[in-house]
Amino acid sequence: MVLWIQISPGSGEPIYVQVVEQIGEAIARGELTSGDKLPAVRKLAAELVINPNTVARAYSRLEQAGLVTTKTGSGTFVSDPKLRKSDAADINMLTERMDTLIARGLNLGLEARDLVGLFEGRLGKFVKKSKEQREDSDE
Repeated sequence: MVLWIQISPGSGEPIYVQVVEQIGEAIARGELTSGDKLPAVRKLAAELVINPNTVARAYSRLEQAGLVTTKTGSGTFVSDPKLRKSDAADINMLTERMDTLIARGLNLGLEARDLVGLFEGRLGKFVKKSKEQREDSDE
């Protein structure tokens, strides 16, 4: 398993948030699947040239979100999606983000059908990748 994470120190976003978001996206796309082991904290920190505490904080946030589980002495693993909890607060936050994106799109002069098309296109990239990987593992 190759985990591609790009850190952008100049962005206004904290580094641990960048790590959380990129690992979360890899899980959503199916690039990381249930049971996959994440790199050890020190190893990932060395690869990204960041402080190990930053990686530990990111892993902690991923665990709080239910995306990974840490087994002492064994490592950090991607959680089984069936065992993840659906948190109303997370769904609420997602809805707020969608509202913000819709408002930005409308302010740019996009029509509703254009926004739907953009959303479906982006969603297709996640769903297609995930579906392909499930089919590959079934063979």
